[in-house]
Amino acid sequence: MSRGDVVAHLLRSREPSIRWKARVHVLGEDADSGSLRRLQGEIRTSRRTRVLLRERTRSGPRKAPLGVYWKWTGDHWVLAHLADLGYPAGDPSLRPRIQRALDVWLAPNYFREYDAAVQKRPTGASWGVPRLEGRYRRCASQQGNALWYATALGPFPEECGRLAERLVHWQWPDGGWNCDPNPSADTSSFGETLIPMMALHAYGTAHRNVDALEAARRAAEVFLRRRLYRRVTNGKVIHWEFARLHYPLYWHYDFLGGLKAMAEMGALHDPRCTEALDLLESKELPGGGWPAEGRYYDLPGERARRGTDSVLWGRNGPGLNEWVTVDALAVLRAAGRFAPDAGGSAGR
Repeated sequence: MSRGDVVAHLLRSREPSIRWKARVHVLGEDADSGSLRRLQGEIRTSRRTRVLLRERTRSGPRKAPLGVYWKWTGDHWVLAHLADLGYPAGDPSLRPRIQRALDVWLAPNYFREYDAAVQKRPTGASWGVPRLEGRYRRCASQQGNALWYATALGPFPEECGRLAERLVHWQWPDGGWNCDPNPSADTSSFGETLIPMMALHAYGTAHRNVDALEAARRAAEVFLRRRLYRRVTNGKVIHWEFARLHYPLYWHYDFLGGLKAMAEMGALHDPRCTEALDLLESKELPGGGWPAEGRYYDLPGERARRGTDSVLWGRNGPGLNEWVTVDALAVLRAAGRFAPDAGGSAGR
């Protein structure tokens, strides 16, 4: 299939979210148009959405409700999925779930801090964020994800402002974030930096917040300096999974996730993205589209090693994966490497 044929295939997908992503991010249609708002209504009532939002309990005699961060079916992850799927903003039925998650990530302990070099970790309610060698050791992907889905699905202006303030406060000198307790750790983590960067950019754009936008720009340098997946020191691939394609990423990182973030920030024309864009095109299947080369989730019935998701995110392994493909085409369009025509078709 040509890329135009692949687009046509995506527009016929049974998944309304795939059709929405293709029309908004690949064809560049106005997301506020009536037809796309109606398509978001389909996303809201789709089977995938219903399964994701289904109430679950842990197995066992007490049937305790799942925690917000339970991997990968707690509200934190479900809301992140919905934000990426094109779920309509402002749905009052989601408000309790979002508020419950925000209450977790805005708890008082995240507004306390202590010097881990001279103090032992406090216990109980006094627990706070450790600072070591002048750097806050915080898993910022958690607050970052909350900021992202609350911004996308909100509005929650007060809570989002507090989350953005925390992220900017914890930002490392090199522009990112890291929760590594090793005193020698002085470089930001890709996994802890990608989501906060995207969230701060989305929040800063929506609310014209200069501090958030500047923090996102500084975070982008963590990736750009490394060409999105290579070490600064010797040019080698940082981690083999960074050079493979996955969907969804949850809190993980791969080069397509990095390219998507650069596209959203308008940074794909930076020459330091060129090698990653070339890598993406090199992975295009002979028959068209892109595969998922790995996954970070287990399915019910599998022996859980990474966290169990409630839905299957397309084909894993050889063959076209619609979720990876629609994101890949969106990136290539934003980079000027793919130009769909007005009818939704395009050549290579």
